[in-house]
Parts: sequence; structure tokens; C-alpha cells
Amino acid sequence: MSGLTKKREEIATEYKWKLEDIYSNEDLWESDFQSVKCSVKEVEKYQGRLGDSAAELLGVLRLSDELGLTIEKLYVYSRMRRDEDNAKSHYQSLFDRIEGLSIQVGSSTSYIIPEITGLPEERIKEFLSANKDLQIYQHFFDELMRQKEHILSREEERILAMSADLSLASKSIFGMLNNADIKFPIIKDEEGNDIELTKGRYGRFMESSNRQVRMDTFKALYSSYGKLKNTLATTLSSSVKNDIFYARVRKYPSALQASLDQDNVSQDVYEQLIKSVHNNMEYMYRYMKLRKRMLKLDELHMYDIYTPLVTEYKMNIPYEQAKELVIRGLQPLGKEYVGKLSEGMNSGWIDVYENEGKTSGAYSWGSYKTHPYVLLNYDNKLDDVFTLAHEMGHSMHSYYSNKNQPSIYAQYSIFLAEVASTVNESLLIDHMLNNCTDKQEKMFLINHYLEQFRGTVYRQTMFAEFEKIIHEQVENGGALTPENLSKIYRELNIQYYGPEVILDEEIDMEWARIPHFYSAFYVYKYATGFSAATAIKQQILEEGQPAVDRYLEFLKAGSSDYPLNVLKKAGVDLASPEPVNKALQYFGKLLLEMEDLLK
Repeated sequence: MSGLTKKREEIATEYKWKLEDIYSNEDLWESDFQSVKCSVKEVEKYQGRLGDSAAELLGVLRLSDELGLTIEKLYVYSRMRRDEDNAKSHYQSLFDRIEGLSIQVGSSTSYIIPEITGLPEERIKEFLSANKDLQIYQHFFDELMRQKEHILSREEERILAMSADLSLASKSIFGMLNNADIKFPIIKDEEGNDIELTKGRYGRFMESSNRQVRMDTFKALYSSYGKLKNTLATTLSSSVKNDIFYARVRKYPSALQASLDQDNVSQDVYEQLIKSVHNNMEYMYRYMKLRKRMLKLDELHMYDIYTPLVTEYKMNIPYEQAKELVIRGLQPLGKEYVGKLSEGMNSGWIDVYENEGKTSGAYSWGSYKTHPYVLLNYDNKLDDVFTLAHEMGHSMHSYYSNKNQPSIYAQYSIFLAEVASTVNESLLIDHMLNNCTDKQEKMFLINHYLEQFRGTVYRQTMFAEFEKIIHEQVENGGALTPENLSKIYRELNIQYYGPEVILDEEIDMEWARIPHFYSAFYVYKYATGFSAATAIKQQILEEGQPAVDRYLEFLKAGSSDYPLNVLKKAGVDLASPEPVNKALQYFGKLLLEMEDLLK
């Protein structure tokens, strides 16, 4: 592998996403941008008239929906163009323009919700009875009434909408710092070559069988963040204060409850997850002990926890082979699902390889009016194969939801977002385990799944607990200094990793590089989603078509019902601790299988 990151133009076209499917040229983007500016004036004309008739109410809702869809399309295009190369100021400019227009639209439409909630419920019922076309908004109206006490006056909502741009500052500053400005040192690879460390290469080097490479990579990455600790503590602290401000303005007792209420999820679900994981820490401690034993180390350090335990077994999986693996692994989901997934992977949905300036990591995104898209930074690792399956799970969820729901219910809740992605990963690992005859390969795959589970359930729950602690600290009048953040983070690492792991001081700075902390109280959904997905996968494998049918209905449901209800229809009750406990027990079962293979 060359030590230099490729430039965008050096990547072959077939490995780039086709954003031309959104806008074939920027003139069309500009045309939509101008049409939104005109439509803003139209939507303002409805102000004060929503209680006059069902037709007036329907008119403003339809216009608002159409505005939202066009804004989404403009936003998605400009942001994804920027993500191709963050150093290109032209796309940053496009993104800034649509972000500004989005704030303006939000301000102009901010009267709609307060005006609807100000209407007598009987009036809304009369309108629904009188106008069949309005009935599509029934669940929307129910949701407004549920959250009525947290909706402010018309003028207050307008001010909040105008402040949205300011509220994004911490996240935007962190994003530019993390994706464009931060630079990492040159390190030596396994062959002794000088190579520039990037976030994309960090994962590969942390899986290296060469301990010196792992240690150098670990120290190089965290020393770079450590040099910026005061700035990064300030951006995170500002983000937390932002969350608390909006929660208090909307009359919630805490930022956590404000976030959970968007999904109609009680705080018990959040706290129950943390409690269940705390009660099953022995599995994690056993896994760390096994890792130390298999790596034949006197001391297990934080830079040793990602390298494969089966060091003599290597998996280098080119992208084309990864696509075939994913298609074979997802056969239990049926011809319809697999056919559409295959079509998407071969028709410009995916941006595959890392290039200079490209946003790191992976995501699935898109707009209601176009097919979904996936950003990858594929590097031929087994992890990357599962990332492909994971992000295509998101994309297929979006595809089914967009196809079967009106736009107002097409965007599924974030609470449900990680279920489909993890069902894909879980089916893929089962397929690979069931079809390997080599003992070393089986151990390698079990190790991968144990790592996936550790990262998704234990690690994300630790992140969730960190978010809860730092928000509560500020809510109680405390401050988030770099030292304070590092102390909290270290204490959680001690609790979650146990006595077998030496906690190198560099890990205290890990909080500084986690983008999800700028979208607070999101990460717990990875853990609950993983648990729900484990249950769904088991039903699919045991029941076959009836479970597949239930699952497809789940994918099609969008946000047409509350997330816990949508999951119940798929056969999973997350209000109960059972799915999380069963998932943790499954981790224990695989751990035991790995231990048996070593005998």
C-alpha cells in the first residue's frame, strides 16, 4: 500500500457514488435553491389561518412538506459533495448557503406547530372527519398533542428556529477540526517504511500483529488530540451546554429526557441498558483475560485490544469479494430484499475508498426524492466487509421506508436506525461461521463477532454512560475541563475493561475524538438496536418466511407509529430487559465456544 493518500480524481469512477442522480448539474441545485426562497413567502401567507378550515390546514402542511423535501435534497447534495473532499471551499460554500436557507425556512414555518397546538382538539377532529386527505396526518397530530406542553409560543418558536445556526457551531467546529485540520505524524509500518497516519489507516494499524506498530499508532493518534485538548474540551462543553439550554427552554427536567421524549422512550429504557451491562461485566472481563492469554502477553494494554487473536490467520478481502459475501450472507432475507440490495451496490449508491480530504468513517444517507447513498473508506479488512453490510442495512431500511410511507412518516426514528444495519451484520457473521471448516478461520470470525459486540454493546453503553454523566455534571453546576473529562472517561474505562487491562494514559483523551458526542444520547441506540437485531435475526433463522415478512413490515413502517410499537410488531419488546440480557448471554455463549476451541 502506498504511503500517500490518493487524490479524489485518482479513484476509479465505478467506486464513486453518483451524486448526479440527485442533481445532474449545479444549475439545477441553484434552481431548487431559488424556488425554496420563493416558496418561503407562500408558506408565510397561511399564518393565522390554520384554524379557518381543513383546506387551509392541509394546504400549509403540504407546502411545508414539499419545502422540507427540497431543502433535504439541497442539503444532502451539498454536504455529500463536501464530504468527498473537505478541503474544497466551493462545496463548503454551497453547504453554508443551504444551511443558512434552512434556518430561514425553519424560522418562516415556526408558527405552524404552535398554531396547530393552539387549536382545540375538537377542531382538529372535525377537520379530520371533514377532509379525507388530511387524515394522513393523524399520527402527526397525535404526536403534537403528546408533546404539547413542550411546544412554546409562536414567537418563542420563531426565535428558537432562528438560533438553530448558532446551535450547530460546536459540532461544525469539531467536524472541521477532526476532518480537515488535524494532522497526524509519520510512523513506521510493519516493513519499517515511513507512512502518514490517517484516521482511515488507524484501524488497520491497530489490528497489526506488530505490537510496536500498534503502540506507535496509538500514541501518535492520541498525542495529536492531546495537543488540542483545551479546544476540544471547549467544543464538547459548549455542545453539552447547548443540549441543556434547549431542554430547559422546552421545559424538560434534563437534556436526557428531552432527547428520549422525541422517540417517546422513557428514561427507564436508557438506565435499564446501563444496568444490564453492569450486571454482565464478567463476560467482558473474561474476554479481556482470554485476549491476554491468546496474545501471550504479560500485560494487556489498550493498544492490544483490537488486534485479531488469531494472528496467524489473515483476511484480506477486496471490495468486489466483499459485495459477493454480503449478498450470500443475506440470502435468508429473501429474493426481493437481496435483489434490491445487489442493484444498489452496483448502481452508484456507494463511495468506496479513502481519498485526500474525504470525511472519515462511514454512513448511509440520502433524501426522500432519491435513492440512498453510502460513504465508506474501504481498506480490505474484515471490519470493512461488515461496515458495507451495516451501511447497506441502513440504506435498505431507507429504501423500503421511502417507498412505502408518505414523506411525513418516511424518516424512521433514530431509535430504530441501528436495527436493520445490525440484522445484516448478524446474518453475515452467522453465514460465515456456518460455512467455514477451518478451525483458525472460525476462531478468527468468532473473535471478530466478539469485537463487534464489545464495540456495539459494551463500548457504546460506556459512551452512553459518559454522556449521561457529563450532562448531569453541567446540569448540577459543574464544569467540563480537559482534566475533568479525562478523569470521568478513565474511571469508566476501569469499570468496563476490568482488572486484566493496563489503562495507558493516552486513552484518557479518547473522548476528544468521538463525533457522536456532538449528537448527544444517540449511541445508546446502537446497543439497544444490536439487542433487538439479535432477537430478529434469531426469529428469521428459526421461523423463516413469517419472521421475514414481519421484518419487511418493520422496514416499511418508517415513523408511522412510535418506535417501541414498531419493534413490537417485529416481535421484540425493548421495554423489557430481556432482549439486552439475551444478547449479552449470546456474547457469553460465543466466548465459551472460543474458549472450547482453544482446548
